[in-house]
Amino acid sequence: MKKLTVVIVSYNVRYYLEQCIVSVQRAAQDIDYEIYVVDNDSRDDTVRYVTKRFRDEVNLVESQHNLGFARANNIAIRQSESEYVLLLNPDTFISEDSLRQVITFMDEHPKAGGVGVKMFNSNATIARESRRGLPTPWVSLQKMMGFSRRYYLSDLPWDQPAQIEVMSGAFCMLRRDVLNKIGLLDKDFFMYGEDIDLSYRILKGGFENWYVPASIVHYKGESTQKSSYRYVHVFYQAMLIFFRKHYGHLSFFVTIPIKTAIYFRAFIALIRMQYDRMRHSLGFDMRDHTDTNYFFVGSAAMIEQCRKLARRKGLLARFQTTRELPLPHVDIEPGTCVVYDTDFFSFQQVIDDAARLADKSITIGTYCRSSKTIITPTEIIR
Repeated sequence: MKKLTVVIVSYNVRYYLEQCIVSVQRAAQDIDYEIYVVDNDSRDDTVRYVTKRFRDEVNLVESQHNLGFARANNIAIRQSESEYVLLLNPDTFISEDSLRQVITFMDEHPKAGGVGVKMFNSNATIARESRRGLPTPWVSLQKMMGFSRRYYLSDLPWDQPAQIEVMSGAFCMLRRDVLNKIGLLDKDFFMYGEDIDLSYRILKGGFENWYVPASIVHYKGESTQKSSYRYVHVFYQAMLIFFRKHYGHLSFFVTIPIKTAIYFRAFIALIRMQYDRMRHSLGFDMRDHTDTNYFFVGSAAMIEQCRKLARRKGLLARFQTTRELPLPHVDIEPGTCVVYDTDFFSFQQVIDDAARLADKSITIGTYCRSSKTIITPTEIIR
């Protein structure tokens, strides 16, 4: 039996997926592991690309339909055999010591059923959803009213392990023995909410959920269209499914306000989306990506390739050849996309340096010399 199975569910994000797999391979060098990629009927040639790029390094499951997050993960979990299972989003990359940190922690804490990590947003700030409290009716109502301190467990430190209630599905390490006891992901959740449901069932099964300060970057939903009506429907439907499943037995006077609040938030989201689309169609708030400032940091080989690419794409770009991070005495304008050479720097170095620049409102970009691809939070440039 292997020590770890990494499950990545992918949908139309082949270059993000490639980077994610590479980061896992670096982090798992001393671990007996396997990678499963379940492709949810992507239309961007993901299957051919992954097959050619990784060959026998990845177990690829080619779904003929978009099964959703829960069903797709369950397929790989059932096919695999390992002590631990990691659910990992394709639009992430993980630090080189992240897997070892989490596995060591779980080995030393047999009551830990699941572990989440410190996630950084694409602007190098820490993602609050790295650790969360259960969305009980009272906590949910507080959050919907704008009081989210309890939901995001804001009193916990970021630099040490802590018990939490809800882990993020973007990086969720699970003990297989616990999954065998409580069951796999609930297929009623197409996307969103399944991580909350699973976390709650782990706690109800008598186990613990933990936060460990290992670092990853999460681009947050590059495989979904968060401006679509479908997103609003799926997201708020997941909230209703969770509430009905775990709190539907409560008094009428408790359930009605919560359900009303969920429908109200969904309605407001739709109105805001329609308003933004109308402004966009009238020419307001138009965003020209060519106005983004890029700052390329890396080896001479990377800089040479990126100069040519920036010239061809008409990018506003600066370049810095270096073999060391952090960069000393470099003036970076707020809003700059800093593009790091991930063939030269470790992913941990990228995360650490970007976090140092977070107060400048940068965004994190990466460059892979083998595929000659710039990956940013909003686009792929090649």
